[in-house]
Formats: sequence, C-alpha cells, structure tokens
Amino acid sequence: MGLSRLAALHGVATSYSPSPDVTVSVPDDTVIAVLAALGVDAGTPADVRKCLAAAESRSRLLPPTVVVWAGEPLPSALAGLPPGSTVTVEPEPSDPPGHPAARPPAPLSMRARAAAPAPGAPVGSPAADAPGTAPGEAAETAGGAVPPRGDEAVDAQASGAPALGAAGAPAAASAPTAPAPPAWWIPPPHGVHRIHVRTPDNRRATATLVAAPPRVPQPPERTHGFLVQLYSLLSARSWGMGDLGDLTDLATWAGRSVGSGFVQVNPLHAAVPGKPTDPSPYRPSSRRFPDPVHLHVESIPEYGHVRDRATLDDLRQDAAALSEAVLNKGALIDRDAVWELKRQALELVVRVPLTPGRRADYCDFLAEQGQALEDHALWCALAEVHGPDWHTWPEALRDPRSPGTARARSELLDRVDFHCRLAWLTAGQLAAAQRAAEDAGMGVGIVHDLAVGVHPAGADTWSQQEAFAHGMSVGAPPDAFNARGQDWGLPPWRPDTLAATGYAAYRGLLRGLLAHAGALRIDHVMGLFRLWWVPEGRPPTDGTYVAYDAEAMLAVLVLEAHRAGAAVVGEDLGTVAPGVREALARRGVLGTSVLWFERDWEGDGRPLAPEKWRRDCLATATTHDLPSTAARLTGDHVTLRHRLGLLTRSLEEELTEDATGTAEWLALLARLRMLPEGDGDEEAAVRAVHRFLRRTPARMTGVWLPDTVGDRRPQNLPGTWDQYPNWRLPIADPEGRPVTLEEITASPRLHALMEVLRPRKPHTAPPGERRP
Repeated sequence: MGLSRLAALHGVATSYSPSPDVTVSVPDDTVIAVLAALGVDAGTPADVRKCLAAAESRSRLLPPTVVVWAGEPLPSALAGLPPGSTVTVEPEPSDPPGHPAARPPAPLSMRARAAAPAPGAPVGSPAADAPGTAPGEAAETAGGAVPPRGDEAVDAQASGAPALGAAGAPAAASAPTAPAPPAWWIPPPHGVHRIHVRTPDNRRATATLVAAPPRVPQPPERTHGFLVQLYSLLSARSWGMGDLGDLTDLATWAGRSVGSGFVQVNPLHAAVPGKPTDPSPYRPSSRRFPDPVHLHVESIPEYGHVRDRATLDDLRQDAAALSEAVLNKGALIDRDAVWELKRQALELVVRVPLTPGRRADYCDFLAEQGQALEDHALWCALAEVHGPDWHTWPEALRDPRSPGTARARSELLDRVDFHCRLAWLTAGQLAAAQRAAEDAGMGVGIVHDLAVGVHPAGADTWSQQEAFAHGMSVGAPPDAFNARGQDWGLPPWRPDTLAATGYAAYRGLLRGLLAHAGALRIDHVMGLFRLWWVPEGRPPTDGTYVAYDAEAMLAVLVLEAHRAGAAVVGEDLGTVAPGVREALARRGVLGTSVLWFERDWEGDGRPLAPEKWRRDCLATATTHDLPSTAARLTGDHVTLRHRLGLLTRSLEEELTEDATGTAEWLALLARLRMLPEGDGDEEAAVRAVHRFLRRTPARMTGVWLPDTVGDRRPQNLPGTWDQYPNWRLPIADPEGRPVTLEEITASPRLHALMEVLRPRKPHTAPPGERRP
C-alpha cells in the first residue's frame, strides 16, 4: 500500500484498464523504476516509508501551477484561501527578454475576502463556503482537469471562444457565460506569471500562474483542405524531395483554384543527422526548430549574389538527377543525398554579406530565439565533429553548461552562426508559405504538426537534459490491435520539471511552431493528460501511465494558440481515457475523425450516419499511418501486410473481414445516394467517401493528397522498419508512377474529386424571369 500511495502522489499509475471490464496491475519493478526517473527513491520498503512520510508531511498552500481561465470561477486553490490572505501577481513582461522596450510590469496586489452566499444558499452549503465557485460546480479532479459541465455542447462563439478571421486573426466573440470570479480578484493579463500568497497566520507560497483565455481560436465554420507529407510532394524544380517552395506553391494554387482553406503537413522538425538519417518526421532531433533540408535554396535572397555560379550550377544538376531518379527511375527519396547537396549550396549562400535590412532582421531573430537557438546550433556544430549521438561525445561536452562546452562554443563560432542562419532562413520561408496561403484566401492556411516526442540522442535531450526522464521511453500499452504494446523510443518530459520551470520548454516549443501556422495539429494529443512510460530494456507490456497536469498543459496551449490566432487539432485516435475528449472540446481543441473508424460502437457497431458525427473535428478518410482510400476500397492494404508477414490471421480471414467492413460503408453511401455511379468504380467510390465527409457537420474536412490521384501505397506502415520504405515514397498514380506537383494540380481525377467539396451556390433565376 505504501508504494501505491507514493506512486499516486507522483502521478504514477499502479494499474490500468485496457477495456472497461479489465484491470491490469503494473509490476512493482516498473513503478519503482518510474519513480526513480522522477527523482523519488523507492528501492526498498524503508525508502518508500521515508519518501512517503516526507511527501505527506508537506502541506502546500498552493500547487506548483495555478490556472485561471478568463471569465470563469477561480480554482479552489485560490477560491479557498483564508480571508485576509495577501495575493500578489507578478505579470510576465509583454515583450520578449532582450527587447529594448521590455520592462517588468507593475505587480498586482489584492486581498482575499470571503464570498457572500449565493441567493437562497444556506450557510455552510458549498455555494456559501467556496468563494468564486459556481453553485453545483464540481471540484477539481486528482488529475487537475475540471469535469465538463452539462452546458458545454454550445456553439464556440456563444461560449466566448475567439474565432479565426480570413487571415487567421481572432475575431470578436460574445462574452463568456460562466460565473465571474469574486470581486476581490484582479484579473491579470493573459500570460504565465508568478503568484505569491501570504496568509494571516504568515504562511507563504509561490507558484506559477497561467492566465488563459477560455478556448483556442476556431477555424471557419466549414472548410476543406489537403493533407500531405511535404517530402513526398516533388515539383519539377525540387532538389529530390518536396520543399517549402513547393508548399507555398501548393497553398497558393489550392486557395485560389479549388477553394481550399488549409494545407496540413507532416512535422518539419529538425532531424538527427546521420548515415542514414532516420527518415521518420515523428522522431526528430528538435521539435523547437525546423529542418533546413526543407529550404527552397533558389528563393533565398542571397542566392542570386553567389559568385561561384559554376559550383551552384553543378549542384543544381546533381539535384535534378536526384529528382529524375525518384520520378522516373523508381528510386526512393534520399534525404541524406538531398541534404548534402543543399548543405554545399548553403555554405556558398551564407558567405554573401547580408544587406542592412536583412542583417537587422537576422539580429532580431537571434534576440527573439535566445539561448534555445544558440544551444540548438551548438549541438548541430558539435554533431558535425563528434557524431549525432551526444551520449558518445567527450564527457566534457555532454553537459551544455560545462566549461568544456563553453570553450567549444567559442572554437566553433562560425559553425554555430551557420546553423543559426539556417534556422532564420527556414523560419522566413515558413512565414512566406503562411502569407501565401492567407493571400490565396485560405481561412486557416498552413497546419503544422507537433510530434509527440524527440530522438533520445538529439539536440533537445542534450540542451534540456533536466526536463527529460532518463531511462524511460514513451509508447502505448497492449490493446486489441497490438497485444505486445508499443515502444516509440522517445524520452518523455518530466511533469515535475515542467511545473517547476513554469512550462518554459513547452511554451517555447508551442510559440516557435505557432509563429508561422494557421493551425497546429498535435500528434497523440492524449499525451497532454498522460503518457505510457516504458523503462529502458523492458518490453512495452511492463510500462505504466504517468499523469501530467492536464489543466496546466491545456492552459499553456490555449494561451499560445490565442496569441498566435491559430486553431488546434488534436489527434485523438486509439486509446483515449474517459473525459479527455470532453476536456479538449471544452477548450476548443478539435478532434480527429477517420471515416472507417466512425461506427456506432455503443449500439449496433454499424457505420455512423453523417449527422451523428461530432462537429468540432477534422474529418478525413485516412492519415499518414493508414492505407490510402483506394487501397482500403480494393483491399490492397491487406495483401501488402500479408506479403510483409504482418497479419496475425490467415489472408482469407483478413480479406473477408476487411471486405465486409468496406461493403457496409459502400452500402450506406449507396442508400444516401452518394454513389450514383454504382458498384465497381473505384474513383467514383473515392468521391462518394468525400461526399459523405462533406455531409457531416465537421468544421474541417481533410483530403489526403495522394487520394486525389489514386495512390495505393501508404506513406508509413506501422510495425515495419526496413521491410517497407516508410517516409521515402513520392506521391504516385494508381499504377505507382510518381507524379509531380504540376501533374497533380492538372489531374482531372483531382478536379472531379474537389467538385464534391465545393459549397453549393443557391440556384437563382435570371433577373428577367424572377416572379414579382
């Protein structure tokens, strides 16, 4: 019992439920190992008793983080302060550190008072005893999230949520409907502040205070757009893989020609260099900074002033040969070869002196990014010398704050500046892509993707070592689809360190990603609430859940999205704990609904009718981890998995079950008169699927770009490593022939598909034929 109590105090689960009627106990060894990663020694019963006594003897006046939502009642930590307590809030500066205008704002001082009883509430009732708490409102749960109220299924604008205007800026919204905070409370500006409390009996406490708006901005009422893995989108001018120039071109065309409201891309995070580089965009070196491999070199202003034109011409010819091999000779996308050519070109480009205006912009960028960019660039420079795994570097360099690292920083100053320059150039092209999307009339623009974690050997784990749980990896528990569970090889953030540092790393990450985004997709959004930690060297079945302060994680997300005027989409597929989707919806975070998984699971299990789908979601037919729609309709994805030995049953059983499920969906489409062409027409069936998605109330409808040309190959096949070319395939037609961006945008198949997504204009008789 002692170990269980100690684990509960630190958010470590000692059991979990893979299904409502099953509870699985977590091995004690796992609990002890996870506690050790959190700095808690539970190796012996005596250690457990000692740590438990210390933890239970601490009486905190405030939790590490206090969240205040604008226009909503104060949390119990503040509402329950003794009357007469002095409360002081030190607001964060409105300007970033180092900014010439940055001055510490004046603190806000207030004194807590007992609230007057609600009308008709007897003395001693919850309404009378809990200042600032609405009658009947539930208290905070152990996980930190407040259970949703019964009136949450309201329109975003009616509940005070900011909406996105045509260019992604927050539009005016109506006043919140929640009860107001007590009169003694002076609402601080939105931000992450420090709060100090002193009670009349002279107890003191200091904590992080997150003051957030109630919800994230919302996208336009109904919008559609494309989902694409950027590397797979080669144009005639690409250097062997898709780049930010291609993204800008796609967004401009899609907004102007087919009325799309957004383009969602894979994570563009910086990768860990190597031979070969890990091609997965979901296992990056750093989530904070983008990868310069995505640069469109010719668009850099200094490119035209490079004097060594002969070398540039040779590099461009080599790049054309890479593209030719991918597009016409069956070669896979070779990220390493692309980067080697671009690196050589960029070495020439950065030798060109910056103009005064460009220099000023670069200096501003350096000041804004601060220590985080310097650390990232230094890691890149050190990796060039000592290899990409910092655990194998000379011991003095493994600590980013050591004297040896400081010396290396001086010795590698030119290389550090080179990598800082690349980050600046990439940020500039990301901004240009978003501007182009807005100029093309997109209501959202570019939707960037946040991976769930980072590579254990990369820049983030080196520069933020104290923030990560050493010896742990993120994964997933066993479930009906994977009896062995999953280990993703990504070290998790320590929730205690996040809280102790005021969520600085998390805030910086979000701010960087949202700077040039119309919206942000969060991979495995359930990770804001809890993550499955797997101790190093153990199977995923021996992992356990570790809780995060979901209220604080959500508040920081809402705050940064509000500042950026960006919507948020959460990937909430798979195992989702009760209450998570409701908590996300309350804060305006859209979910993800994939057609083939939307069934009446609480009823007959049949496909869910379009009017029963949730409104606040991105609705799509597939994702990067799932078969394309053509492959799903034909069963090609089953035969592919059979060839690779991934099936757990016979091919016949799998094909039969798959065909039955597909037939149920096609029958529903036919009953709804969405398949006028009848059976047997694959292209028509793809259109019918998207016609169905458009019929749902979903705010956003996503079209997998390879679906527009009939591609049957998945971009990623979970459960494979070198058996399948994950993350290395160009978009192709039904026969597997790669197609360029120019061919995709001219495709009759694409234009026929996009016709079903166009809003229907009302038919109006000509003026001369109108009835009076």
